[in-house]
Amino acid sequence: MNTESGGAVLKYHRGYTRLFITGIINGIGDRFSQVAMLSLVLHLTGSGLAVGISLGVRVLPFLLLAPLGGMLGGRLPRKMIMIATDLLRVPVALAFLWVDGPDKIWVIYAASFLLAAGEAIYSPIRKSSIPLLVNRERLLAVNGMEQLMMGIVLILGAFAGGVVSLWFGPQWAFMLNAVSFLLAALLLAGIHFPQGHGSSADGKQAQAQEQSEEYDQGQAQGQAQGQAQEQAQEHGQSQAQAFARSTPFSPSLRSIWGIVSGSIVLQIIFAFELLVPLVNGLDNVLISVYAVQEFGAGDAGVGAFYGALGIGLSLSFLAGRLMHKRLLLGALGGLLLEGILLIAVSYSGSFVAVFGLYILLAFTGGIGNACLDTLLMRETPAIYQPIIFGWLTAVSSTLLGLSMFGAGLVLETMKPRQLGLWGGVGFVCIALILSVYAKISMNKKKDGSITVPWKSL
Repeated sequence: MNTESGGAVLKYHRGYTRLFITGIINGIGDRFSQVAMLSLVLHLTGSGLAVGISLGVRVLPFLLLAPLGGMLGGRLPRKMIMIATDLLRVPVALAFLWVDGPDKIWVIYAASFLLAAGEAIYSPIRKSSIPLLVNRERLLAVNGMEQLMMGIVLILGAFAGGVVSLWFGPQWAFMLNAVSFLLAALLLAGIHFPQGHGSSADGKQAQAQEQSEEYDQGQAQGQAQGQAQEQAQEHGQSQAQAFARSTPFSPSLRSIWGIVSGSIVLQIIFAFELLVPLVNGLDNVLISVYAVQEFGAGDAGVGAFYGALGIGLSLSFLAGRLMHKRLLLGALGGLLLEGILLIAVSYSGSFVAVFGLYILLAFTGGIGNACLDTLLMRETPAIYQPIIFGWLTAVSSTLLGLSMFGAGLVLETMKPRQLGLWGGVGFVCIALILSVYAKISMNKKKDGSITVPWKSL
């Protein structure tokens, strides 16, 4: 297994290097704006419900637009779509400057919704572009770089954003976010995708043919049996070609279901994306509430806690590179440790202790996320990746938004630390349930009851 360092990945994969840098620029600008927005909402309303609404409207657009973004990624040039969404978000980012009192709180909600709409289209296209810009053997290293990128964003964006908002006012943070979209669009213009890979309908057709050959070969080797194998033998190449000719609004759900139903790993990934956001929204709301209301640290406290998450994600890049095998174990183990650490956060009365716990929490979560993304990118045929990433983003983000909105409602009657405790318990329960399912399924596989066409668990 390749153990290439992050520096070597950036050196020899120039297209991904630009994607990596634009992710940092966009992310820092977004975090500047988010920290300033959350602090502004708390100062204007003092309501946990208002914080929940502000965060919730940022993810609800993913329900409809993320699948659309994934589908468009197989039909239109990906670079063009990403540049367009960056440029269109510039005036929206500046709309926050109009908020000067509680009566303008609706502007925050509307602008947050529109920024999220752009991200809903942008995100699945960016993620599905990664396997086209790097070699398959380096996907784990690259997904580790993605965690490092998020760590840098949180450290420089959230922490510095809190300082900027505190010293210069939230207006500067909002303006810097608008500038970040412009800079990112300029960098994206220099990315060149491999010819015939995912940037047009012709590229999609060629990619479908390539992936169908790999799929048929795997079927011939006995990696999948029963109905899935018979279907692949009967349809073969024509099935992938039919999918390539389908419109972006009518994907071959039957083909996707065939892939997912034959894979223990994909089943767990899909369950992970359905269950974890239901609990993760609680912590997203609580991190700001802890800083402002529990510890009285204000904007600087919000930035410090997000900075701690950034430090943990950055450190996870170094450890994640060692997870060449047992990727599924790394993902579920990371989730279990996250839950335990969240329980510890809910009991801690020290700002410094919580800061350290958030570092550990992000460290374990970063390793788990890198393992999970690598499994998904390695094993899913590239032709299906934009659609699958789009639907997963839509479902998980929508559930996350509902969870944050629900957290805001619950905080009206429940103490923050009590809610945090239940959130940690939820993570632990999900990790244990998925682990038991994986163990049972793997035992059936060994007994010959089922056959799973996957290379690594």
